[in-house]
Amino acid sequence: MKHNRVIVNANQINVNEHYNWLLQSPEDGAVVTFTGKVRSEGQEVISLFLEHYQGMTEKAINEIICEARQRWSIRRVAVVHRVGNILANEQIVFIGVSSSHRQAAFNTTEFIMDKLKNDVPLWKKERTKNQEEWVEAKKTDCDSLKKWY
Repeated sequence: MKHNRVIVNANQINVNEHYNWLLQSPEDGAVVTFTGKVRSEGQEVISLFLEHYQGMTEKAINEIICEARQRWSIRRVAVVHRVGNILANEQIVFIGVSSSHRQAAFNTTEFIMDKLKNDVPLWKKERTKNQEEWVEAKKTDCDSLKKWY
């Protein structure tokens, strides 16, 4: 669909480029964006390494966008997710939604993020000063998804 932008790669995220793409719908009065970054807390995370199945990951994201379109009246949706080695404090994900009204854009952005954390085939390995380990899904992420069903 021409109003979906789904990118999964190792490149740095150009927020301005994606934001400007979202602005190309003059009939929309709202653009909501979310940018997530690798945080360093507790054990001083140095980086995350994300693996994915090319093609499968993009398909899962497009299915999430399709579900969001059934729930809310939205126009443009951009989901950009990095994979590979991502350093602490670097951007890992960008979600942007344009719609006629702000509430649909806010809801869609939050819904997509909750679904990404739970339903998209991405695997994270966290690297600290002392170790590397695969990260399990957090209970809080699972709980956040429940509000949509």
